[in-house]
Amino acid sequence: MKIFRFRLHPLLARVVQALPVALMVVILNFFLLKSVPGDLADVIAGEAGAATPEFMAQLRAQFGSDQPLMVQFFAYLKNILSGDLGWSFRYSESVSQLIAERLSSTLLLMGVALLIAVTLGTLLGVIAAVTRKPAIERLIGLIATLGFAMPVFWLGLMVVVVFTVRLGWLPSSGDSTMGADFTGLARIWDVTRHLLMPAGCLAFSYLALYIRLMQESVRGVALQDFIRTARAKGCSRFRLIWRHIIPNALLPVVTLTGLQFGAMLSGSVTIETVFAWPGLGQLALSAVSTRDVNLLLGILFVTSLFVVVVNLLTELTHAAIDPRSRSGGHL
Repeated sequence: MKIFRFRLHPLLARVVQALPVALMVVILNFFLLKSVPGDLADVIAGEAGAATPEFMAQLRAQFGSDQPLMVQFFAYLKNILSGDLGWSFRYSESVSQLIAERLSSTLLLMGVALLIAVTLGTLLGVIAAVTRKPAIERLIGLIATLGFAMPVFWLGLMVVVVFTVRLGWLPSSGDSTMGADFTGLARIWDVTRHLLMPAGCLAFSYLALYIRLMQESVRGVALQDFIRTARAKGCSRFRLIWRHIIPNALLPVVTLTGLQFGAMLSGSVTIETVFAWPGLGQLALSAVSTRDVNLLLGILFVTSLFVVVVNLLTELTHAAIDPRSRSGGHL
């Protein structure tokens, strides 16, 4: 008797595996936030100075927070499945619209910071691993140590003092010049000037990870048997490093990049606060302080979804670089 085994396409299989993760994230986000004392009605009452129990009950009925917890959860789940992230009573605007207005700024900040950290960290890691000059290796090690040691908020404040207060080269806040109606290249240059300091600070805090990881990965690959074979066949040092060592040493970097995406999302909250960058970080901070649960749930859902998607893309990139991972690592 033949047993038929149904196999999904690798991409579809990974998407199917990601769905339970996304559902679990939705459940955890909802119940964790609902377990926190206080709600938007308490904040409004505090801002007003006082409120009658009848008025508080009216507010909670308007916000839907007077319903049983499971009723609220299934209503929220139904909205999520229909693509509705709810309504922000604090901003009197849909959560989807609020997130859409800020999402591009956060993705721009994170994308540039991640590009700088990965590119520069990988380059410095390779140089530190293959250089024959101890002074260069010590200098790169010092840069990595500073990246580990400096708190990102302190670094942000220091670069504002130097490049804005002292030198006057770069703007200290926002993502564009207020009141300016730039277009074309002028618009790009204006955004770039506002982006340099926050993206640079965020990238520097993760730079050390990529330097150390790439340095150790290159040294580990250099000890492999196939590298000794290539060297014995007369392969030049430059070709050996560029064609054989670096491509194989990049695998841990690709994996770390996917894992660091979520950490960088949380780190961007601090940077956006220091530089008044109008992204999801500042919006989330505002939602926490005002107990705007619908808005905070929407932000957490969207960012969690991005983390799941990025990890999925990381797996696919890893499989493209290393074909052995497509079959579970078997040769």
